[in-house]
Amino acid sequence: MARTLALLHTSPLHVPVFDALRDEAHPGLELRHFVDEELLGRARAEGPAAVADDVRAVLRRAVADGARAVLCTCSTLGGVAEAAAAGAGVPVLRVDRPMAAAAVAAGPRVVVLATSGSTLGPTVALIEEEARRAGAPVEVRTRLVAGAWARFEAGDTQEYVRMVAAAADTVTGADAIVLAQASMTPARHLTTATAPVLSSPRPGLAAAAAAVGLR
Repeated sequence: MARTLALLHTSPLHVPVFDALRDEAHPGLELRHFVDEELLGRARAEGPAAVADDVRAVLRRAVADGARAVLCTCSTLGGVAEAAAAGAGVPVLRVDRPMAAAAVAAGPRVVVLATSGSTLGPTVALIEEEARRAGAPVEVRTRLVAGAWARFEAGDTQEYVRMVAAAADTVTGADAIVLAQASMTPARHLTTATAPVLSSPRPGLAAAAAAVGLR
């Protein structure tokens, strides 16, 4: 049986990122990408719950297409996707959960960086959930990288990543710095921050590969 994983993206820029990670670490994994850029725009304007029906529709299409699990790569929609798992018939994972668990394990002082304000609430809630699960204390601080999202939307990913890295460089008093969105991942290679800088694509894809039976 094919080891097929469906990925729900809200930007086409994530497709080559996850394809490259698959080629590097999970060559037996077949990826099928479902991209819907409008979902994030509506979720930012109306709240994630407003697109719950649309997310469930994507999950149904993915399962009908042969997916053995679905990975939501959008942090804003991760909770909505997980909530829809009960009716999906296959595991539904959010890409940032393994990252959140790693942040809690790193220590109680976690700083969350985001470029979209809609991501902050879901990410903080996820980290606090993982802390309760681990029985560990956590204090989460947040910082929105002002102006960065406009650069991403304009296609200027180089400046976008530079702005994220510069924001990470200014963080102090943290045991871990969380890059809340998958699009922020390249900033890990530019920042000079002394605290661990965590991103979601690699550990998230690894968890999804395990969910379809490929380790």
